[in-house]
Amino acid sequence: MAGTLNPTLLLVIALAPLASAIIAGLFGKAIGRAGAHTVTTGSVAISFALSAWVLIQVVGGAHYNGTVYTWMQVGSLKMDVGFLIDSLSALMMVVVTFVSLCVHVYTIGYMADDPGYQRFFSYISLFTFSMLMLVMSNNMLQLFFGWEAVGLVSYLLIGFWYTRPSAVFANMKAFIVNRVGDFGFILGIGLALAYTGSLNYNDIFAKAPELAKLHFPGTDWMLMTVMCISLFVGAMGKSAQFPLHVWLPDSMEGPTPISALIHAATMVTAGIFMVARMSPLFELSDTALSFILVIGAITALFMGFLGVIQNDIKRVIAYSTLSQLGYMTVALGASAYSVAIFHLMTHAFFKALLFLAAGSVIIGMHHDQDIRHMGGLRKYMPITWITFLIGSLALIGTPFFAGFYSKDSIIDAVAASHLSGSGFATFSVTASVFVTALYSFRLYFLVFHGEERFRHVPGHDEHGGQDHAHGHGSLEPRESPWVITLPLILLAIPSAVIGYVTIQPLLYGGFFNGAIVVNAAAHPAMTDLREHFHGPLQMALHAVSTLPLWLAIAGVAVAWYAYMVNLAFPAAVQRMFKPVYILLDHKYYMDWINEHVIAAGTRLVGKGLWKGADAGFIDGLVVNGTARMIDVAAGLIRQLQTGFLYYYALAMVAGVVVFMWLFVPGKLLSGWFIR
Repeated sequence: MAGTLNPTLLLVIALAPLASAIIAGLFGKAIGRAGAHTVTTGSVAISFALSAWVLIQVVGGAHYNGTVYTWMQVGSLKMDVGFLIDSLSALMMVVVTFVSLCVHVYTIGYMADDPGYQRFFSYISLFTFSMLMLVMSNNMLQLFFGWEAVGLVSYLLIGFWYTRPSAVFANMKAFIVNRVGDFGFILGIGLALAYTGSLNYNDIFAKAPELAKLHFPGTDWMLMTVMCISLFVGAMGKSAQFPLHVWLPDSMEGPTPISALIHAATMVTAGIFMVARMSPLFELSDTALSFILVIGAITALFMGFLGVIQNDIKRVIAYSTLSQLGYMTVALGASAYSVAIFHLMTHAFFKALLFLAAGSVIIGMHHDQDIRHMGGLRKYMPITWITFLIGSLALIGTPFFAGFYSKDSIIDAVAASHLSGSGFATFSVTASVFVTALYSFRLYFLVFHGEERFRHVPGHDEHGGQDHAHGHGSLEPRESPWVITLPLILLAIPSAVIGYVTIQPLLYGGFFNGAIVVNAAAHPAMTDLREHFHGPLQMALHAVSTLPLWLAIAGVAVAWYAYMVNLAFPAAVQRMFKPVYILLDHKYYMDWINEHVIAAGTRLVGKGLWKGADAGFIDGLVVNGTARMIDVAAGLIRQLQTGFLYYYALAMVAGVVVFMWLFVPGKLLSGWFIR
């Protein structure tokens, strides 16, 4: 099946969600609710089916790299819209469209009573288009377009309920933090353009070895290191790496479907995809890789700690997302790019499943998101319960489940790395296994097992409900309708089996050959993994003798003891480690630092520039000072314009005298006076 893919087919994949977003957004009232969800869900289904067909063709050897539209040409610089479809982009297209399709179907039930129904479908379809343009791009201009478009649409989605001050604050926070990261990203793109004269991936990659020999002007820094770190700063913002992670937990203010769409499978993984796509550049800078390794390790471990103390069901999963993004980033730093993308794929399925299952729980609890008010929901919501359990088992790395194969591969890859910071990274990702199991099963036990605490919450009646049921006749917790449970089932299947089925071809079968570049001599992590891999079955059986599995079991056991057996244990631990709890409760004071140090400093500098530079110098001295000087000069000159002839005659005589005094030779002047 080797050959070139049909560009028209690729255009349909990308533009179908855009067309449906325009229809639902502009003509939503005319087509109604049913029309809005039909056209948007149908368009994404078409994109998913065609993306799956493209992936099959790519596996068979097909590819595409070409321009579909030239937007502008300035001298020798061409600014194009083009597609690069290889194994990396084809896999991302399938993941994005499949998760988006599940979210579209789920939204039909979840947002059924929301007055912004058509607007929401327009947004999520537009988001799908933006993400597809990002992953399908063959140049940095289009990459940046998709990058900023997903940021813009995420702003609209996070603040979808714009009447809530918390939602407005959250979407503004996300927008601003991402702009900080994007500043570094555009600097990296600018450096690539300045030194290669092109925005096309192939042109930049071809000149990368030459750039690796250059120094950044005026410094001893290597140009490639500065460029790669600048690009990665963009990934830190988009993929929520420490310290630019602060926006993601607050973004839970948006409706639950966008948590699955944005924060599990698409937007937050854009940075991971970008670094993997730029592997020919990052492989030329060990310093940049070490930086990535350390940042990812910090995020994986310390964000996981925060998940242990959260009581909002969505925020627990949000901090889990942060931790898992740290795992992906660590894999990138170890030059195990294919493992990072593998974990991106498996994580997309089980994390989208967990978010959507959490939404089902929220509906069943009539929009109460506090896990302390839940318990015993297993018998009321059996489908949500079993799918949530599958997602949790995949998340903690249970053998044979999807997350096991990708997470264990990351741990092994980091252990095989020889870069600076690899020791700390190995400790972080290994310790995070225990932390992940602890907060995951704390959540699971508190929600689905134990006492039915919702019966004792103020505002609930004897049936255990509140007075704002989500369209149900009874206030008793009950299973969600099929439009919500069907996506859970569809996501639970790959969450259970996709790792076992795909680890061989994705990591060791040459699937990413040509799409990802690794210097095996300098960065032997993947070579080491390949030597020790003997099949998915053997890998799962061997896990019994490895530390990560026993750490995961220990985490589950501690969660079971603390939240099912000895319910006083968590409070005792909290009292014993009160300073640590306070630190975690304040989220390492990162929000306080951002608000009272960085933002306050920025406001101080801004006020200084406003008062000193703008009001004082520009307005006061340059503008108003010039006006005052002209006014004074005009006042003086006005004294000479009296309108009396004898004043003018006197002025003329005085002028002649001064002129003669200055310009007539002294001898001649004295001769005149003698005469």
